[in-house]
Amino acid sequence: MPTLGWRWLLAFSAIPVLIFALACKWMPESARYHVICGQQEKAFATLKRIAVENNKPMPLGKLVVKPVQEKRGKFSDLFTPELRVTSVMLMFIWFANAFSYYGLVLMTTELFQSGTTCPGEQTVAGDQQMCYTDCRGLNTKDYIDLLWTSIAEFPGLVVTFFIIERIGRKKTMALEFIIFSIFTFLVCICTTRAILTLFLFVARAFISGAFQAAYVYTPEVYPTTIRAVGLGACSGMARVGAIITPFVAQVMLRISEYLAISIYGTVCLVAAVAALMLPVETKGRAMQETSSSHHKDAESRANDTSSK
Repeated sequence: MPTLGWRWLLAFSAIPVLIFALACKWMPESARYHVICGQQEKAFATLKRIAVENNKPMPLGKLVVKPVQEKRGKFSDLFTPELRVTSVMLMFIWFANAFSYYGLVLMTTELFQSGTTCPGEQTVAGDQQMCYTDCRGLNTKDYIDLLWTSIAEFPGLVVTFFIIERIGRKKTMALEFIIFSIFTFLVCICTTRAILTLFLFVARAFISGAFQAAYVYTPEVYPTTIRAVGLGACSGMARVGAIITPFVAQVMLRISEYLAISIYGTVCLVAAVAALMLPVETKGRAMQETSSSHHKDAESRANDTSSK
């Protein structure tokens, strides 16, 4: 950025996306999707291709495709009695994830650009300290600290990888939301630049982890017939959060840093409660094919809970 400018940064950032787009040609479609759509030949071809690429023999037996009893899912299917609570909770969780993740990214740049490590200083002095009509660039140290906070996503993903199969999806999301909130509130403390960067590093690591846990949980909780619809609806709510967050991370931050920071911490605390209130834990649960099978699974889990 200091030498080449934002255009080259944008170009370099687009290279991984381009590679992925080209690689999609070799990605197989889900065999489960073909089965649920009644396409036996395509499902068998996909399974055979996977077996050949992994040097494994095909399983014995014949692939049986059950008659298709349900049509493809609609948006209204997300709000049937057995899925209504799950959908509402998940949409808020995805909203909170994107709202807080992108808000933290924008807020990190604003905090480093202000040149102060005490949130109250910037707003108390007001326009006398910094004129926001001028564009104040970041220096080399700012870019290095921003790089450190960006690298935080990798340990966040590693932590999520290790705990999601041990404590479950719901508790993983709740735990990471809570840790994010704690370290976001700590940003309000007047401290050194190194400690501020550490707080932002930990907060970004865990909000990234919570995002990935939501990506794992959402396709698992919805049956195949509405899985894409559910994931798309939740992703749409995440975009809403991403659209709103600049008004907090950049506009409100310049009015009251304490208020802006507290909003992110509070939203994720509410998201942690929503994660714990999700009706179904998908850890160890078989993927559901249809809405009716999801309903039967929910009933069996409720009966098991009541019997205990």
